Amino acid sequence: MSHGADSLKSIFFALGANLAIAVAKLSAAIFTQSGAMMAEAVHSFADCGNQLLLIIGLRKASHPPSADYPLGFGKAIYFWSFIVALILFSMGGLYSIYEGIHKLHHPEPINSLFIAVGVLIFSILAESVSLWGCLREINKVRGNRHILRWLKETRQSDLVVVLGEDTAALIGLSFALVAVSITWITGNPMWDAFGSIGIGVLLIIVACIVGVKVKDLLIGQGVEPFVKKKMHEFLNNRDEIETIFSLLTMQMGNDVMVAVKARMQEKDSATQLIIDINSCESAFKQQFPETMWLFFEPDSHD
Repeated sequence: MSHGADSLKSIFFALGANLAIAVAKLSAAIFTQSGAMMAEAVHSFADCGNQLLLIIGLRKASHPPSADYPLGFGKAIYFWSFIVALILFSMGGLYSIYEGIHKLHHPEPINSLFIAVGVLIFSILAESVSLWGCLREINKVRGNRHILRWLKETRQSDLVVVLGEDTAALIGLSFALVAVSITWITGNPMWDAFGSIGIGVLLIIVACIVGVKVKDLLIGQGVEPFVKKKMHEFLNNRDEIETIFSLLTMQMGNDVMVAVKARMQEKDSATQLIIDINSCESAFKQQFPETMWLFFEPDSHD
């Protein structure tokens, strides 16, 4: 399961990097009057808020089940990840587009190229460290899968959000660096405005991708396909089980709910059948410790 990755560590990597970057960008944006730089500053401050929301989501998801929430709070991380996607769309993307359009109508020259470029290069380095921290955690769990396949199959929404933010930030910084440089070379501040608009469009695209992924988890997805395959193989190899009729799973944050319907090997008594079922359940939870709930239904037909 994806829980071999330390999501909290990758989030703190991103939070530290984005806080330093946001302060640097804001200072440079005020000094240089760059619209692309101001868009990037807002983007970085929004990212800081996003990481704090993910930390809240992880804390909420760790709460134990209660009478009102018998299946626990694991899905809370999906809710907060979806909120982050909305913030990335609104505060990041829409504001950047607004700032770019504003600069098109009220162009202002960039005061100091060297300050702007220096801050952007620093930001690219800091975001690279954040992305490295995120990828390091992802690599612990993706195995030999391509990163795009992992992104499609993973059930760890917090890592998806951090990966999306870091990737968008690096590409956005590249947009800003190109826009600022062309503005300085040509003396035309419209390029700076176009850079801001490009950053906004990029953030909206990433927010939509992240939002669609988290939406699927909110609706209710099972475990990753390769994990379900391993579960099926494990049950098929149990001597107590004759045939597996169905195996249903539900990802609940870090926890998993599993329902099994199977034909058991015939026994002389109901007591022996119960012993076999208990034995299967115990072995299954030991093999797949993320299984919080396991419902086992013996039957003679599907």
